[in-house]
Amino acid sequence: MKNIKIRPANPSDAPLVGQLVGQLLYEIVPDHYGPEMVAKWKAMAANLLEQGTIWAYLAHDGDEAVGVITLHECHAIYAGGAFGEISELYVAPDYRSLKVGEQLIKAATSFARDRGWRFLEVGTGEQPKWHRSLAFYKRQGFVEIGPRLELKT
Repeated sequence: MKNIKIRPANPSDAPLVGQLVGQLLYEIVPDHYGPEMVAKWKAMAANLLEQGTIWAYLAHDGDEAVGVITLHECHAIYAGGAFGEISELYVAPDYRSLKVGEQLIKAATSFARDRGWRFLEVGTGEQPKWHRSLAFYKRQGFVEIGPRLELKT
């Protein structure tokens, strides 16, 4: 069993956060996001972490970063004010059966409670293609509230 440690990311961790989010995006939609975009994701991670617009937790196996979760705050009337949303969650393939994702969700849940968020929301990929992601979140206690859609502006 590997010795996984979860820790909050800070702005100096932006290269790791950007790299891992880049791996997630390339895995999900390789036709749109390729390895050549990693510099862009690292810069975006640096900007957002520095501004405090997002928060992140990293999973490490020794010195190697093997997972990341990013969060941001949303506000809505139905939510009674502020709530949290998981923006990205990625675990390296070799670590997916080792409960790293579960540990990242637990860190995010604790952070959410500390911020006073009543709940966390997350989106999954289109079903049924991403049924494993949906099943993972349900095992963590999430319940389906409907599909999420995007409109480019």
